[in-house]
Amino acid sequence: MGTAYLSLGSNVEPERHLRAAVAALRARFGDLRLSPVYRTRSVGFDGTDFLNAAAVIESDLDPFALNDWLHALEDAHGRDRSGPRFSDRTLDIDIVFYDDLVLQGPGNLRLPREELKHAFVLLPLADIAPDMVDPRSGRTLAALWRDHPEYDAPPQPVPFG
Repeated sequence: MGTAYLSLGSNVEPERHLRAAVAALRARFGDLRLSPVYRTRSVGFDGTDFLNAAAVIESDLDPFALNDWLHALEDAHGRDRSGPRFSDRTLDIDIVFYDDLVLQGPGNLRLPREELKHAFVLLPLADIAPDMVDPRSGRTLAALWRDHPEYDAPPQPVPFG
């Protein structure tokens, strides 16, 4: 068993896809911690706003198998990987941390995820796991968020019942 810290996002029917993703995670892994949901602007392309959240799960899958399971979940929700890397997404779920592992590959799996630098990833994770220590920097998520450029003007949570 390992603890996985996930980043979730969608900007295509985002409420529907995020709700379905959370339901699928609960069905497969049981209880989870879910952050508030934030509306954020697209990063890397001109698109509609995203809804972003974070979840912490206890997984019986290793990081590689979990990554494959999450990709299959994204695919089941119509994720299109044929276009540019930065584009509209029905569902995007990334493993940001898996315990304190640091690894790269195969494929796109990198732990911790570089996207931790973005407020849409860091803030939701800091909300639910402020004492989690980033194994690269040795700093807690709360400390990383306090030093983030968007700390003084953070994304605001949106209702998501």
